[in-house]
Amino acid sequence: MACETWREQLDAYLDGELAPAPASDLKNHVRSCGACAGEVLERVQLKRAVAAAGKRYEPSAQLRARIARSISSPQRRGGWQWAFVLIPAALVLILSVGVNFYAGRENSRRLRSYSELADQHVSALASSTPVDVLSSDRHTVKPWFQGKIPFTFNLPELEGSDFTLLGGRVAYFHQTPGAHLIYQLRKHDISVFIFPDRGSEMPTAASGATHVLSFNVESWTQDGLRYFVLGDASAADIAALSKLLRGTQ
Repeated sequence: MACETWREQLDAYLDGELAPAPASDLKNHVRSCGACAGEVLERVQLKRAVAAAGKRYEPSAQLRARIARSISSPQRRGGWQWAFVLIPAALVLILSVGVNFYAGRENSRRLRSYSELADQHVSALASSTPVDVLSSDRHTVKPWFQGKIPFTFNLPELEGSDFTLLGGRVAYFHQTPGAHLIYQLRKHDISVFIFPDRGSEMPTAASGATHVLSFNVESWTQDGLRYFVLGDASAADIAALSKLLRGTQ
């Protein structure tokens, strides 16, 4: 298949709209084709630029309608009697709008963060050198990060599991260095990102796996660190690797 045909599918692949079989074929092609790998990196950078430009919160049509209703003046009837009716209603509306705004903002923030990590996952796999330390030995990979990131972490024992550690590299999230580990499960590549938990600067973690683009993501905070497990494996496989990582402390 000519590269032009592969490149016609890149946007669908990056947007998570490609079916699993062609997505796997495209991923294998990108690994062996430097030109297509470069095209993937260029489009990922474009996606990041567009995402950064669109971070301003956009109120929904429902929110606009609620605000419009709240500021419309009712017919005067009974003088101050309306005040006793409207004030509690207005307080309830303000509280509802505030809760909806916060929930919507947090959800949007979480999805942007997951999308950014998904871009790093795709960029690494498209590179000819997806990891900087290539080893399946956790006792080799973990010490490699010393002096490169401002924290330490433990890695699980994989004997008896279906997961294989391929290696790791330094990644950046919100201008903070962290660890990016890549695991393999059958034909699936799974990224594990570990960063310091910086409180309000980090998006709130969703319970269980979240589907973002064509990937499943699970995230949690543990011992001052924030973990993100992301890949095109099933939600059950993402949960299984997350369980192994949670048991390392």
